[in-house]
Amino acid sequence: MKRALRSALAAAMSLPLVIGALLLTAQPAAAATLNRVTGFGDNPTNLNMYVYVPDTVAPQPALLVLNHYCGGTADAVFNSIGRDYVTAADRYGYIIVLPEATREGHCFDVSTPAGLSRNGGSDSTGIMSMVAWTRQRYNVDPDRIVVSGFSSGAMMTNVLAAEYPDVFSAASAFSGVAAGCFATTNGSLWNSECAQGRIIKSAQQWSDQVHAMYPGYTGDYPRMQAWHGTDDDTLRYPNFGEEIKEWTNLHGLGQTPSSTENLPGGWVRTRYGDTGTHATVEGMSIAGYGHSLPLGGMIANAVSFLGLDGGGGTGGDIGALRATGAGKCLDVPGQSTQNGTQVQIWDCHGGVNQQWTHTASGELSVYSGGTRKCLDASGGSTANGTKAIIWTCHGGTNQRWNRNPNGTITNAASGLCLDVTGAATTNATPVQLWTCNNRTNQTWTLT
Repeated sequence: MKRALRSALAAAMSLPLVIGALLLTAQPAAAATLNRVTGFGDNPTNLNMYVYVPDTVAPQPALLVLNHYCGGTADAVFNSIGRDYVTAADRYGYIIVLPEATREGHCFDVSTPAGLSRNGGSDSTGIMSMVAWTRQRYNVDPDRIVVSGFSSGAMMTNVLAAEYPDVFSAASAFSGVAAGCFATTNGSLWNSECAQGRIIKSAQQWSDQVHAMYPGYTGDYPRMQAWHGTDDDTLRYPNFGEEIKEWTNLHGLGQTPSSTENLPGGWVRTRYGDTGTHATVEGMSIAGYGHSLPLGGMIANAVSFLGLDGGGGTGGDIGALRATGAGKCLDVPGQSTQNGTQVQIWDCHGGVNQQWTHTASGELSVYSGGTRKCLDASGGSTANGTKAIIWTCHGGTNQRWNRNPNGTITNAASGLCLDVTGAATTNATPVQLWTCNNRTNQTWTLT
């Protein structure tokens, strides 16, 4: 890998690494640790394998393969930019495998003919040995083996999903390129044309390139989520569009999104096929950012997209939120799943529209699967009287909530308290955000 790539990626990753290190100083150490595994099977390129098994593992856990960036290590991802994946594993009980490249530059092979062939004898072969080793030792849910990564690891995420579609169910790639874009024939791992966003193909051409990685395969391909900053000058932004072309065509979808949403922070989400949390293909374009992803809230979004937050997780803070002053529960009127529905208080009855999950990332979510919604400060407003609504979960700060020791629930974006309007106690009283005032219409208990 060229020295230019190593230096560019090191500079791009330095900020989130520092931020991650600072955040860790304020967090208690988890009892479970990252452990190296040796002798895990066929490993032609001498990768290192690390595995994280949380203290409480789900009865049938999901498995996440988490790939580091160029110049990175498993430990750096585990303790910095990928830390939210670890926190979520503690909550939901899934297992993480972290491959580590050992060649000079610590970049994954997503370029050579061997690297771009199923069982071709390069990095992807060693990573699949890690997956097999883990499956032999834990009761892994075969329908929830997923992959994610950053930069070089995002490129490997695309390659693994292309070469092993019968193993992986979903993938989330932060700042990557389409599978096969970095292909070379001279032994180099660097492709300047791809990095600069100058390799443009038709959707069918990309699809054909993927099919060549696993000839004869006729089954389904994994769901794909791609993240990219519009100002990325290491793996330029046109690569984002080429990823979307590739994966939509592999799923038999066109290039017109089924839905488009403008989210807080300059995020634009496009979904293809299904339009819920588990969309078939999802693009996340981040205005004004370079090769510096993920930002806050992004991994929480990826956890939901990948299905790591359900189907056998250890759960945690789940139940009804009872308003202390009214003695009634936080309720979604009529069990609505419509974005923008304002929540209210109602007699507690234990229905699904009164069951809330406080996730590891701070979301308060209701329902599950494709209908899952998050409690949301409407429009990202920070003003008194802002409606508390449900909305499709996107990981923004207006969907993150702090449950405080005094019983209040404050919004991460505004610091305002979840408030029963007018301190009323009658059914159907709407819930809003208001300056915290230590009154009982702003205190809640999870029961």
